[in-house]
Amino acid sequence: MTNHTLSPLELARFNMIEQQIRPWNVLDSRVLQLLSELKREDFVPTAHKSLAFGDFELPLAEGAFMLAPKVEARLLQDVQLTGTENVLEIGTGSGYMAALLGRMSHHVTTLEINPALAAQATHNLARAVVANVDVHVADGSDVEAIQGQFDVIVLSGSVAEIPTQLIDKLKVGGRLVAIVGEEPVMRMTLVTLTSKGLQTTTPWDTLAPRLVGFPELETFTF
Repeated sequence: MTNHTLSPLELARFNMIEQQIRPWNVLDSRVLQLLSELKREDFVPTAHKSLAFGDFELPLAEGAFMLAPKVEARLLQDVQLTGTENVLEIGTGSGYMAALLGRMSHHVTTLEINPALAAQATHNLARAVVANVDVHVADGSDVEAIQGQFDVIVLSGSVAEIPTQLIDKLKVGGRLVAIVGEEPVMRMTLVTLTSKGLQTTTPWDTLAPRLVGFPELETFTF
């Protein structure tokens, strides 16, 4: 199929992948295929559907957001899912990242602090026929409320520092990914729990809005 035979919507999706996502070193064929198949526009608020493929965060209700497409794609690629993992996502938003994770893993538990957003995400996931994602209304920063341990934890938003208490929710060999730091530069941070301790890498820089509930770094004035 050539570009000339694509509908305007499909052409916009094609351009998102080729002009935003591939140039950001997202080259995993499974990720690229999934992005072409899973309809991002079905997870976007009606008022913003025309912006579904734009290279920026999209606003949701009450200050929430969808990450920029290239950031979602790079996170998905770098966490290296094989289809067997049990995944915890913090910050469901519209449910799109949870749907991507669900299509590439065994099961996803996703936590959303806003009940209205959680209900909308549940609806969006059902419409997209993603059946292995459970949405819970919960504050992801309240680790005591999180049951069990996971192979992968994804924070779908930025935090000031890695929440160390979440490391306790990883199985050995598990990975946690988060966007960490302060403007003007934040770093995607990948923490792997090995039998010998933690391995941390920061492979790329970006910016993303804050997740609700996680603490900021303390600042001191003299």
